[in-house]
Amino acid sequence: MPQVAETDEERDYPLLPVRDTVLYPRMVTPLFVGRDRSLKAVEAATSSDGLLVVVAQKDMEVVDPLPKDLYAMGTEVLIGRTLRMPDGTTSILCQGQRRVRIVEFTQTEPYLRVRIAPVYEPSEKTISSEALMRAVLALFEKIVQLNHSLPEDAYVAAMNVNEPGWLADLVASILNISVAQRQELLETSDPNARLQKLSIILAKELDVLELENRIHTEVQKEVDRSQREYFLREQIKAIQQELGEADTQTMEIAELRQKIAEAGMPEEVRARAEKELQRLAEMPPMSPETTVIRTYLDWLIDLPWSRQTEDNLDVENAARILESRHYGLNKAKERILEYIAVRKLAGSKMRSPILCFVGPPGTGKTSLGQSIAEALGRKFVRVSLGGIRDEAEIRGHRRTYVGALPGRILQTMRRAGTINPLFMLDEIDKVGMDFRGDPTSALLEVLDPEQNHAFSDHYLEVPYDLSKVLFITTANFLDPIAPALRDR
Repeated sequence: MPQVAETDEERDYPLLPVRDTVLYPRMVTPLFVGRDRSLKAVEAATSSDGLLVVVAQKDMEVVDPLPKDLYAMGTEVLIGRTLRMPDGTTSILCQGQRRVRIVEFTQTEPYLRVRIAPVYEPSEKTISSEALMRAVLALFEKIVQLNHSLPEDAYVAAMNVNEPGWLADLVASILNISVAQRQELLETSDPNARLQKLSIILAKELDVLELENRIHTEVQKEVDRSQREYFLREQIKAIQQELGEADTQTMEIAELRQKIAEAGMPEEVRARAEKELQRLAEMPPMSPETTVIRTYLDWLIDLPWSRQTEDNLDVENAARILESRHYGLNKAKERILEYIAVRKLAGSKMRSPILCFVGPPGTGKTSLGQSIAEALGRKFVRVSLGGIRDEAEIRGHRRTYVGALPGRILQTMRRAGTINPLFMLDEIDKVGMDFRGDPTSALLEVLDPEQNHAFSDHYLEVPYDLSKVLFITTANFLDPIAPALRDR
């Protein structure tokens, strides 16, 4: 509780409520007065001895404050100059005299009037106060250097103050702090306690300013680097134009556009590729996103969308190849020849069946698939599924991940180079599942003739047609294969 001087008599003064500010003793502050009761309070003070009590509002949104809306501690000020403004408000220049405490409100109409008691403030200077003053000055110096909105001579003015209380009031009046913090310092009558609170506020403000300055420096460096790169790129373009050389990036974009046109993509896929190409053309060459888009476009271009081989449906030729490569396996050979014969009769209307070779290791399951591919004149590709437990191995990773790629299905299709290879899924009985997903569910879409015409890979995010692929699976045992997958 502030100490009230016993020697000073309580006096009666007009009261001026203010918003967004707190006045301190010895500080000269301009105020703009516009409210009716406030104007009358100023007129009453100027017609008397020029003394006025200024008190901050608790809530600045209150238009017509009552006693309950005001703080109990304020400042006695002396009005030095008044100036009537064209908009009807009055500008006053006032100097703080001393801290005062409101004893009671003696009048509320036509303006507020209060009886006040002055607050005693110890003025002796001790070793503690000297140490606190030095600490406050050191912090304030750094803040003035970092905060360019503060006056340049603010630190010089503070350095020339010898009284602890005066120094605390001066620094508090200069700082950009809240009204609540200003009021707390005003209500702290002991200079040492006031300096202690002020040093805590200064330390927090300094931390914020240092962080803000560091962020600003990093942003400025990035902006300067980007501007420098842009300037150098423009210079390179100008030099290339003078030499009659085409811009490298422009040439790459033109080359990619031509490859997209020649890739035979479906309309939906081509529209997506054109959109990504436009994004690439608008990006700076050094942008990290450039590499991601370029890799994506390379995958779209390299995948076979319409290239296919013509099937050789000569049953006698197929029988000769199978007999020359494999001894025995009569049932398997018979089933393969049946497929070729039916395919020859049905033509393109027939959906490719899925053959599954089950047997111990080393019995010729993989080589039999190669012989079928040779007999049909198709490309042969193989993927080993043994030990796969992540669904992303089949469907790929989304492009938001660093180093993302399509799954094994589309990677193998790119290697095949045609849209109708013979695709062997080896060791399908060794597929497992864990917390990363179930690869079996992805294989269901791959092997389902009702769905695989629009297979969705997480990386490409466009439909890919697998309906022309002849899938052959191999397994050592039939039982470990999931029932839904076995039905395919």
